[in-house]
Amino acid sequence: MAEPVALAALMLDAVWGWPAWLYRRIGHPVGAFARIVAGCERRWNLPTYSECRRRMAGVATLLLLVLAGGGAGWAIQWLAHAALGPAGWIVVALCAFPGLAQHSLYCHVRAVAAPLAVGNLPAARRAVGMIVGRDTATLDDAGIARAALESLAESFCDGVAAPLFWLLVGGLPGLWAYKAVNTADSLIGHPEPPLRAFGWAAARTDDCANWLPARIAGVLLCCAGGGGWRIMARDHACHASPNGGWPEAAMAGALRVRLAGPVSYDGVAHDKSWIGDGAAPDAGAVRAGLWIYARACLMLWMIAGGCAWLV
Repeated sequence: MAEPVALAALMLDAVWGWPAWLYRRIGHPVGAFARIVAGCERRWNLPTYSECRRRMAGVATLLLLVLAGGGAGWAIQWLAHAALGPAGWIVVALCAFPGLAQHSLYCHVRAVAAPLAVGNLPAARRAVGMIVGRDTATLDDAGIARAALESLAESFCDGVAAPLFWLLVGGLPGLWAYKAVNTADSLIGHPEPPLRAFGWAAARTDDCANWLPARIAGVLLCCAGGGGWRIMARDHACHASPNGGWPEAAMAGALRVRLAGPVSYDGVAHDKSWIGDGAAPDAGAVRAGLWIYARACLMLWMIAGGCAWLV
């Protein structure tokens, strides 16, 4: 059997996640990427620079991040095998599991479902505000549930399926190079000025890195939910992202609810298309979505275990 790095990393993340006490002491590894992005953006994305110069600076920032993440992953992986031989995969798995987000995503969405189920909207709004970027102060029950389910579906790709995919494809360097790209996209990959040109490379690279994982994530959610295929095929293109619509439409179809629709960011309303044609979601739909998510994660465990046997 080949080294079960991916399966072990999934198990470690499911059991521990990234402990809160450790986060308080040293932060999270992606925090290093965020600091690099912030420093480069502060120095290279100046209003006096031309759009072309900003775009090239964004390319340089992305290359720096990928080299830092992929290079660190390669060095750790090489040193682990050089020092420990066949047992080196254990160190690699320990360094891989922080790049996965099964545990934290489940906990964050469950924290929304609990107060929503008892009608505590202020607490539910605070909880959902931790995982979405939209305005949450005036969201009603359905708006909170939609936000939680959309984040659960999209983050299943970005936080679990895609990192695992790149871990299986490229080992520890592949995982942390992906996390570098995804972190950059979340921070600077915006279509509005002043980040449009500077974040162009991060956004396009993240689209490419998530192209196949997003479709895999959609298929797994449909399998885990026992349906949703028609809605995924029909509505995935309703999303602004070329990838985000696949898992989101799969979740909407599997739960038979309607997601997306009008939303507000920083006080500005955006008339987004609806995904799905079911009823408005509620706390029950969020709990059902968590069960679908858990089953889809279990399918990833099976894939990771199968790869360990076959490779």
